Formats: sequence, structure tokens, C-alpha cells
Amino acid sequence: MPVVGFGGYFFRAKDPEGLKAWYQEMLGVGGGCGTDASGQASPWFWYPEPGGIVFQPFAEDSRYFAADKHAMLNLRVVDIDSLLEQLNATGVAIETRAEWDTPETGRFARIHDPEGNPIELWEPPAE
Repeated sequence: MPVVGFGGYFFRAKDPEGLKAWYQEMLGVGGGCGTDASGQASPWFWYPEPGGIVFQPFAEDSRYFAADKHAMLNLRVVDIDSLLEQLNATGVAIETRAEWDTPETGRFARIHDPEGNPIELWEPPAE
């Protein structure tokens, strides 16, 4: 197959620059976050740690995330408890449910960005 990886996530926003800044500040996601293998940063690229990516279409009537949203961003995290404390301190609403967490899949939490886009935070199980 010629496709070798995930190249980007593009979405519309009412305030693109403000939303970009929120993702960078709150989650460390977006252009300018992280460095490449040689230690270089780029204002255009985010250099996440290597790991698997779930690519999964859901049924149109799925209740896994809000029906008025066509997509949900899932971000792989380390130390979800610390991240949730930081987000809570800034006033970000957080949803957790015991039934979302399993030893096989890890731990989950849901938040929304300032424009209401759903974000699932996922801490995979320890290997």
C-alpha cells in the first residue's frame, strides 16, 4: 500500500487562530509542538510520539459521541490524571465514566474545545 501514515487532521473553525492556540496551550497539540528526530521544531508540524492510531468509521446513529458532530478527535496521552487536573484547573469541563475504562483498552475522558468539538483523551494500557 502507498499510504504509510496519518498526515493531518483538518477541520473548520470560527476562530482558527484562537482554536489553534487553545490546542497548543491546553493539550500540546498542533504546529510547533514537539520536535523531529533531529530535534528541530516546525511551526507547521506537530511531532507526536510513535504509536498506533485507531481509524474507525461509526454508524450514523452511533451514540458514542454527539449526533450533531461528524467526527471526534482521539488523542493518546500519558498520565491522564495529571492532564485532567490541569484541564480542570483552567475550567475545561471533563466527562469520565467507569464503564469506558478497561484493562484491555486503557482509560478515557472526554472534553470539548472552545467551539464544541468533541475530544477523547485516551491513556492506553501499560505494556
